[in-house]
Amino acid sequence: MGTVQAILCGYYGQGNGGDEALLASLLQMLPQHVRPLVLSGNPQQTRNRYRVNAINRKDPRALLQAFRQSQVFIWGGGSLIQDATSAVSPLYYTGLMKLAQMLGLKTIAWAQGIGPLQRPLTRWVARQTFARCTAVSVRDRGSAKYLADWGISFTLAPDPVWAMESKSVSGLWDLPAPRVAVNLRPHPLLTPDKLAVLTQALIDFQKATQTCILLVPFQKSQDLAIAQTIQPHLPGPNQIITLEDPQQLKRVFRGVEMAIAMRFHGLIMAAAEECRCFALSYDPKVSQLMQDLSLPGWELSAIPDNPNLISQTWIEQYANGSPLSGDQIQFLVDRALIHQEVLQKALATL
Repeated sequence: MGTVQAILCGYYGQGNGGDEALLASLLQMLPQHVRPLVLSGNPQQTRNRYRVNAINRKDPRALLQAFRQSQVFIWGGGSLIQDATSAVSPLYYTGLMKLAQMLGLKTIAWAQGIGPLQRPLTRWVARQTFARCTAVSVRDRGSAKYLADWGISFTLAPDPVWAMESKSVSGLWDLPAPRVAVNLRPHPLLTPDKLAVLTQALIDFQKATQTCILLVPFQKSQDLAIAQTIQPHLPGPNQIITLEDPQQLKRVFRGVEMAIAMRFHGLIMAAAEECRCFALSYDPKVSQLMQDLSLPGWELSAIPDNPNLISQTWIEQYANGSPLSGDQIQFLVDRALIHQEVLQKALATL
């Protein structure tokens, strides 16, 4: 079987740990005869980290050359087609997909998290673009409903990061145990007053449990400032852990007893590494994950104003909560590998 080139398109090279984990998962699952070419916000970093070819995702000349030299175009996972945060972003991704389709490339929408789609134009463009894909896989029931309503065939499987291999983290086991990981990200509902309440709750939680608090930003440009705001107030051992390799980021959670997380992939990584989880949901995808896994947590809008109530809830989960069982995790990993089967089937004829 000859080698073919596939363009991998996602929110890559932007410093977001979740999207980098999706890229690592996709590279892990690609058939061996497929040579990846990644569209990246930081091509040099992507080349160095994954040992793959990469080009600037906004360089028109490089993009056109890549399309002419490739046989496959893949949307590589995540919430690419949604207009809640930007009306322009989904048009960028659908524009590239439609160009690939016009040029005759085989097109795959892989491990997608579709929506919210609040604008009629976005919904129309998304429907037309998905309908012309060779294969479509989605990671959640909400995305599946969009496609079912549009009459588009699809495969539903858990997020591929469940099956992403992890790598060891130097120095992690030298930090005091037991450890609890905390990941917060900016959001309009996470006001300074709300952050102050959560910080006081963490102070009380640490005093009661004598744990080492690991503050784990997933996107340095967004999350680090919050971690740096919290850190000076913590009364016990703590560490800000900034890792750019998503496989190392996942392994961090193997070394902690509990994770308090806002980010979707933070919760998946923690649960996959047999860690107790407590979710703070800012998005429907996080709320749906909470429901699917029966994770305790709060919607961001419903977090109590009383730090004592928050800390007592966290203490209860730390003391008596249970991680997913080994069988549950293996089931999710096996199901996540269905995304690999989608790729193999769609690319087998090339």
